[in-house]
Amino acid sequence: MHRLFVAIRPPEDIRDLLIDAMDDSADFRWQDEEQLHLTLRFIGEVERPIAEDLADALGRVRALPFAARVAGVGRFEQRNSGALWAGVEPKAPVAALAAKIERVCVAVGLEPERRTFHPHITLARWKGRRTHEVADFLGRKRGLSSEPFAVDEFTLFESHLSRHGAHYEEVARYPLL
Repeated sequence: MHRLFVAIRPPEDIRDLLIDAMDDSADFRWQDEEQLHLTLRFIGEVERPIAEDLADALGRVRALPFAARVAGVGRFEQRNSGALWAGVEPKAPVAALAAKIERVCVAVGLEPERRTFHPHITLARWKGRRTHEVADFLGRKRGLSSEPFAVDEFTLFESHLSRHGAHYEEVARYPLL
């Protein structure tokens, strides 16, 4: 089985900005530099034939390069866990690319994604109640922003889980034309 996702990997200067925004709070599990990405579609676990079909089909996605930037911070919360993230804008070109990738995923036999697409880069995760700590981080970092950066490719990654967290391996890169 292969645990896959499709993402945009921001350039080094943007990753540096995001790392600098993270603090040393033990209340959160901060992402490593290699884990910083904007997920376009989480695939999950698939057998090799589907993984190969998907890798091939993604090569037929056509979209023009565009500029994006980091803009603000936010959170996703569930009952006893959550994630801090940096927003990415403008939403329209990122969402359009994600929609093209979604159509490819469905065409190769994957179940459609039911969640609304929200362009973001996860910075940290937490478990338990962290209401005060989350609000404090969001208040301190609400003005987080970057200069525009070029998005001229997307990548298919395989995620390897271990007790030390996830490690991402690049499977294939796809240029935007």
